[in-house]
Amino acid sequence: MPKAFNLNGDGFNPFCEMIGLCFTMAEGGRSRCELEITSQLFNPHRVLHGGVIYTMADTGMGAALYSEIEEEELCSTVEIKTAYFGAVFGGRLVCDTRVVHKGRKIAFLESEVRNDGRLIAQATGTYYIFKMKQG
Repeated sequence: MPKAFNLNGDGFNPFCEMIGLCFTMAEGGRSRCELEITSQLFNPHRVLHGGVIYTMADTGMGAALYSEIEEEELCSTVEIKTAYFGAVFGGRLVCDTRVVHKGRKIAFLESEVRNDGRLIAQATGTYYIFKMKQG
């Protein structure tokens, strides 16, 4: 049975709550998260910091994979590669993610991040699936 989890609020992911990232969907090996851009997320050049985009992809991948793993399992990022296609100065980001392949211990995922409909980044990631230790 897939893992039960609450992606929004209740302290599930304090970092995402802090930056304003919210999920609108996470099921069946897919997820969608959104973020309204604020000036607190800019780099010194008044452009969205690339780490925000990376965070959306990483968190989106974790959520998509969480919807496919068992209750006693967890997952962790092994590696992510992100290609950035353009600068972001404001608006809203939407990250759509899907599980491309899931094995017993390793999963491969991909995310697309859009700024007001324009593709601004694409990421692929490898995740490790493991069981929680008791005690």
